[in-house]
Amino acid sequence: MESTSVDDIFKRALTSTNIFKDRSVLRSDYVPDKLYFRDEQIRIIAETISPILHGARPSNIFLYGKTGTGKTAVAKYVFSKLSQTAISKSIFVKLSYVNTRMAGTEYRVLYEIARDFGITVPHTGLSISEIFDRIFKSVSKENFSGIITLDEIDFLVKNHGDDLLYELTRANEKLSSGFISLLGISNDLTFKDFLDPRVLSSLSEEELVFPPYTAEELKVILAERIKIGFQPNVFTDAALNLASALAASEHGDARRAVDLVRVAGEIAERNGLKKVDEQQIREALLKIDQDRLSDALKSLPLHSKLVVLSVASLKESLSTGAVYTNYSLFCKRLNLSELTPRRISGLLNELSMLGIISASTVSLGRQGRSKRPKLLIPFSTIKTVFLNDPILFDVLNMIESTG
Repeated sequence: MESTSVDDIFKRALTSTNIFKDRSVLRSDYVPDKLYFRDEQIRIIAETISPILHGARPSNIFLYGKTGTGKTAVAKYVFSKLSQTAISKSIFVKLSYVNTRMAGTEYRVLYEIARDFGITVPHTGLSISEIFDRIFKSVSKENFSGIITLDEIDFLVKNHGDDLLYELTRANEKLSSGFISLLGISNDLTFKDFLDPRVLSSLSEEELVFPPYTAEELKVILAERIKIGFQPNVFTDAALNLASALAASEHGDARRAVDLVRVAGEIAERNGLKKVDEQQIREALLKIDQDRLSDALKSLPLHSKLVVLSVASLKESLSTGAVYTNYSLFCKRLNLSELTPRRISGLLNELSMLGIISASTVSLGRQGRSKRPKLLIPFSTIKTVFLNDPILFDVLNMIESTG
């Protein structure tokens, strides 16, 4: 029965009309030839890094802005143009791009930098200091100009501290020739609060904030993607207007807008439809929200997962103190060292930004102010995701046995 069903699916895929023309342009990692409404940001970044073309070290630059405001796309676009110019003029420039969330660990971040710079480093086995030494020796020996882009740099610092950043910002003091500049990208506007002042002063030599897109700007961006991504006359104007409006209400998130368009097209395709209308946009919105929450939960570091479970286990006394008490209990059960109450308060803020919990602050009169954490997603969703994590199995059993 199952094989027949699969065969039917594949046959339908072969015989149905394909509403997509180029699905790849609807992916989040696609960088278009034209970036609308970001001319000023492109100009500033290009001017900041342009000294590298005549052998001078550019200032480090930091890009801030909410998710989907074009930070990564603009950075990749400018560095693509820089690479083309450097090659055409035989200028020795090496560029490295690392998404620290995807890399996950400090070792992996340095491994990817070394790989992009043409330096041989094993996947595991070296100390962090040894990898730094290999990178610095290579830059000095080959006398090249290097720029390292660290995307979602806030993830790295919040989970591993700023030691790696400190070493990178001080790299040029250890180089006998050549140089390294940094470009950092963060979705968290409060990210600087986590940095040591010495790192902050070196890293943020230039700063650039990306504003959210408006509904009209998103409509122009989506219309262009639809034009090259879908067959003609497939995507209705009503669907385009709704996708733009929904994404604008979510802080002007272009990435979310493009995802809405792509998923709506996939829903229409699976249902054998020849048009994408408002109904498919609404269905896509529900699917993306469900997938986003599951992905967000899966990607959380272990201590953040324990904080989520600590909030989920509270029936009364919704306070940071009660959360910390449960968190400490879970750490003892798993033989883990506890983070400080201040760090847990920071994790609650991060979880609030992800939409997993709310962490509103209430006044307690003379006793000061306190957060009131509250779960924003069903415990059943958390359980489904965390059951696949063997470390958390005992904690889930603890919660259910007391519930």
